Amino acid sequence: MPIIRTDDNVEIYYEELGEGDRIVLCTQCSHDRYTLERELAKRGFHVYLLTNRGFGRSTHVREDYGAHWYDMFAKDVIAFADKMGIDRFIYSGASHGAGAGWHVVLNYPERVICFFAVVPGPHNIDESTLSYRTMSMMGIAPPKPCFRADTTDPRLILRREREDEARRELRESPDYEEVYNSPETRAIDYGRPLRAYETEENVVKALSTIETPTLVIGGMLDTISRPDLMLRTAKALKNCKLVIYSGVGHEMGIFEEVADEAVRFYENLVSTGYFYAPLKEDE
Repeated sequence: MPIIRTDDNVEIYYEELGEGDRIVLCTQCSHDRYTLERELAKRGFHVYLLTNRGFGRSTHVREDYGAHWYDMFAKDVIAFADKMGIDRFIYSGASHGAGAGWHVVLNYPERVICFFAVVPGPHNIDESTLSYRTMSMMGIAPPKPCFRADTTDPRLILRREREDEARRELRESPDYEEVYNSPETRAIDYGRPLRAYETEENVVKALSTIETPTLVIGGMLDTISRPDLMLRTAKALKNCKLVIYSGVGHEMGIFEEVADEAVRFYENLVSTGYFYAPLKEDE
């Protein structure tokens, strides 16, 4: 089983996809079969998908890190990079995976080339500090289907059917309960990113210190990483491109299109240092 062991003796499980020196790291509680990062691996990027401590095939921890779960996830990303001999990398993540990304670029900015932040918020912690995962389990937020916007688009419906089938296969696997739904895992509330900053005002101030080139991508119908939150984030960031698609919600389902944006962003960054293309002189 591909793992690295951190200095505090936690095993982090990972998948490796693609090859080359354009390295992408992503840490999440789980990685779906269809994601931006998996699509990037098909487009010449060398992708590592880490599973957060406490989840899946990584070590199931009993310690409660309080307001610093995401700091710990970010620390594990850096521990992984160090052990793999990776100096600088692209960080990519969606939802809570993007939440870890905010902590990576704030705590270790020198390590990150750019950040692909998909449905990333971050949340307004004045509204709550609980994660949506915990709120759903407590019955104070709608269950996972609320992540999707209603649609009659047959292309989106087909993609959702594929995603649902992959998730059914996972739930029916013999070790699902032990690996993915253990009591330790269910007890975790990693909360919301940046909640140690205590107020929305402080979160915005923290975001304004980030200089890492960042691509923020979301859906107009997202009720979790709402458009107003993503717009607030884009206003605060110094080097940011914001793309919001109509007709999609938190589970966007259009990972190929999102990958087009990410590749374009990266190539422009390599050429110019910014999110836009190099100037072409008139011939």
